Amino acid sequence: MNRNPKISGNGNFKADGYQSVESCKNQLTQLNDLFEAKNPDEILKWAAATFGSKIVMGTGFGPSGVFLIHRLYQLGLPISVFYLDTNLLFSETYELCDKLEKQFGITIEKITPEYTLDEQAEKFGDNLWYKNPNRCCFIRKVRPLRNYLQDKSAWITGIRRNQSESRKETQLVEYDSECDVIKINPVAAWSSGQLWSYIKDYDLPYNPLHDESFPSIGCIPCTNQVENGDHERAGRWKDIDKNECGIHLPVQTGT
Repeated sequence: MNRNPKISGNGNFKADGYQSVESCKNQLTQLNDLFEAKNPDEILKWAAATFGSKIVMGTGFGPSGVFLIHRLYQLGLPISVFYLDTNLLFSETYELCDKLEKQFGITIEKITPEYTLDEQAEKFGDNLWYKNPNRCCFIRKVRPLRNYLQDKSAWITGIRRNQSESRKETQLVEYDSECDVIKINPVAAWSSGQLWSYIKDYDLPYNPLHDESFPSIGCIPCTNQVENGDHERAGRWKDIDKNECGIHLPVQTGT
């Protein structure tokens, strides 16, 4: 099985062979059986050929996202990249976004919530992220994502099986019923070590907070440092019964 993170690009790629969401839904088992032995490049090329202009890639600017943006660039795949700007991200995250845009000559689309932070506070009270974090995540991440994906057929993510217990069943190709799109996770089977080896080998930019015991970085109020031996996402929503925002796995909205 070839999962060597040192992959060479093979030039520009033109999309063809478009398939519908429904068609792919009916082939998920076959697709996952096929792709389990493939490397991320092959999955990305299939995704571009299958969905054409109807596919996008989402990133939170973690190691997986940096890797995937670089692979899209190396392969010449015209897949747009977006991120969910909650208005609560670390300054280092915004700076990394700027660096990636400049280095690869791309524009990473910013998707924003319906409410500003002041409007959210006026409607739901101050510090909703502490009082009702599920509702805050729904307002600032889940609903904006659903709205954005309404006219899309597929999206690419960087989630991995070994990030946490809740993600261990992640498939390479899934149906996202919340957004009615195909969800493609090219690095689901990869380890953190593989990603970091690739980033170091290619001298790619990354969030410096990773060097300060922040392996998973989200919004400022809900991101903490991780102790040695904890899983990567142990610092997210620390000390409360929550480990997902809801864009990858469903959670209660807190309504």
